[in-house]
Amino acid sequence: MYIVVIGGGKVGYYLAKALLGEGHEVLIIEKDAGVCEEINEELGSISLRGDGCEAATLAEAGTERADMLIAVTGDDEDNLVSCQVSKHKFNVPRTIARLKNPQNETLFKMLGIDVTISSTNVILEHIEEEVPTHALTHLLVLEGQEIVEIKIPPEASTVGKAIRDFSLPPDSKLLLIAREKGKNVVPAPNTILAVGDRIIALTTHDTEEKLRDILVGD
Repeated sequence: MYIVVIGGGKVGYYLAKALLGEGHEVLIIEKDAGVCEEINEELGSISLRGDGCEAATLAEAGTERADMLIAVTGDDEDNLVSCQVSKHKFNVPRTIARLKNPQNETLFKMLGIDVTISSTNVILEHIEEEVPTHALTHLLVLEGQEIVEIKIPPEASTVGKAIRDFSLPPDSKLLLIAREKGKNVVPAPNTILAVGDRIIALTTHDTEEKLRDILVGD
């Protein structure tokens, strides 16, 4: 694949290095001339000096033939603009944007960015796996919906209650319950929740916290 990376900082550099190692064609667009020179010296002539938000720079980079554009600068607004221009002007089929502020995720999704990656959320979810105080982990982000995992902790007030006892958000659906001991269970109205249950659910960004609160009993 031909992949354009916006931003030649540490994230962009190591991402490009990994993609090159997998055999992809990669071009980094970076504003800083010194950074471009360092990248070209270390990785080959794969860096173009310019502003990834500008259509002229994206055109020079051959973005019209790119299979994917990944914007990983330290500025959320720049990442958003780069992805939007590449998608709407150059018809890039897949755009990925790095987020520094996870609160921007909803806006990015509304504006058509295919995938958003928030380092804050990634770190939190790894913490939750070790110390599951939040009890909700994102598994997959779809178009307008999300697949999440909600773990039932020992102190949950919902332990021992049936699913029919809860009023779930209308746009949420329970798909599977993975039990600590025993087989996985397809949720039914009479299914009783137990400590350690990992509930796989389809929901939306706006209602995921409400669903978590209902199932955990906060």
